[in-house]
Amino acid sequence: MTRFANFLTATALSLVAIATGVLSLVPVAAHADPAADINQAVAALRAIDSLRADFIQTDANGGRVTGVLTMKRPGKIRFQYQAGVPLLIVSDGASLTMIDYEVRQVQRWPIKNSPLGALLNPDKDVARFARLNQTGRPDLISMAVRDPGHPEYGTLTLLMLRKPSAPGGLELDSWIATDAQSRRTLVRLTNPQYGVAVPETMFRWTDPRPQKHKAG
Repeated sequence: MTRFANFLTATALSLVAIATGVLSLVPVAAHADPAADINQAVAALRAIDSLRADFIQTDANGGRVTGVLTMKRPGKIRFQYQAGVPLLIVSDGASLTMIDYEVRQVQRWPIKNSPLGALLNPDKDVARFARLNQTGRPDLISMAVRDPGHPEYGTLTLLMLRKPSAPGGLELDSWIATDAQSRRTLVRLTNPQYGVAVPETMFRWTDPRPQKHKAG
């Protein structure tokens, strides 16, 4: 799990700088109705039938990789990294799988056990575990989702911009995944396309592990 943890949920001071630059996280007066913002954010997430977007992922050392994210309800996602990055991350609706083609390794976790569970797991009661962060910006909602009964699942902080043309009036701009060891990864989306046709083959992958052949 070391490579997956380091690549997907690494800690970095650069993440703090980038995140605070995006969020402008400063103490401000509490929102008049945080529950309404949470409910709107949850409804907007559930309103995304399918999504394709470019992404930028920032690692522990401030290094960045890019790629294309494809998401389809319920619970399916694919992170196709740029050329030269031998990793593929896919969720088939039940499990999140990381395939490392360089070392021919495959690792898998239930969606509910990953920080992305709040985004992907259709059965997760997001509103129940959500907390609204103050941003000082009326156009930005920052919602942290963490199951207190399972701190090992980590925290997912979703950043959503108010945009009338987006599903539910909110556009998923980025997220910060924080694992149980407080290691964080920032993923920012650009050029989102909603309601695109996504074939089921998008969430399949080629197994790089050597296949065992029976004698005879």
